[in-house]
Amino acid sequence: MKLQHKNVVVTGGASGFGAGIVSRFLDEGANVTIVDFDETAAMAYIQSLKSDRVFFEYANLAEGESVKDLFGRLRRRWKQLDILINNAGTTHLPALMEDVSEEDFDKVLAVNAKSVYYTSKHAVPWMKQKATGAIINIASTAALSPRPKLTWYNASKGWLVTATKSMAIELAPDGIRVNAICPVAGETPLLTSFMGGDTPETREKFLTSIPLGRFSTPADIAATALYLSSDEAAMITGVALEVDGGRCI
Repeated sequence: MKLQHKNVVVTGGASGFGAGIVSRFLDEGANVTIVDFDETAAMAYIQSLKSDRVFFEYANLAEGESVKDLFGRLRRRWKQLDILINNAGTTHLPALMEDVSEEDFDKVLAVNAKSVYYTSKHAVPWMKQKATGAIINIASTAALSPRPKLTWYNASKGWLVTATKSMAIELAPDGIRVNAICPVAGETPLLTSFMGGDTPETREKFLTSIPLGRFSTPADIAATALYLSSDEAAMITGVALEVDGGRCI
């Protein structure tokens, strides 16, 4: 019960890595709010968890007013926020950088980068009131060892790693730790988009670049997020931890 009585927000928590984090954190005693734009998926997942410590809030994380309203509702539920997991993310389909549409570029930067600006704008002052807190940003190995034809996605995750380090150094005097997790491609709804299609051939091509020979799983990322959020990582801030089976070596 490493997170007993801790209040946690997980963006994009209805599926993929986010869902894995939600489940594990509940097992460790936390109170968890899933923030997602897919209410149907979120509510179905919550029903499957059979817990009275998990909640759902809708938000468009790319819109400032929507995030402001979200945190207003969260403050009415909880007196304090202990952990923020910025997990929501998206990508564009593999394409030459000059062929990615402006619409897709804007969407990737809004969801992967601007959403973290918005959540930080409201979560950080709340955490500062207690002079404690942990923020985990779900980045990607794409930030550290980028693949061709995913340039603007790679760039958005590189932004997130740099933001994590800057947040960590600025918020350290306030007792708030900020870290990033860099998964390799995993069994999530975005996998098909990353690979440009899901076939045995494309899977084999991806897997040959991962020394341990498998994708990241929600359980892998949840275990890492748990460690970085817990008191066991009290001296760790500003890291971008690779959970990638050796992909970035």
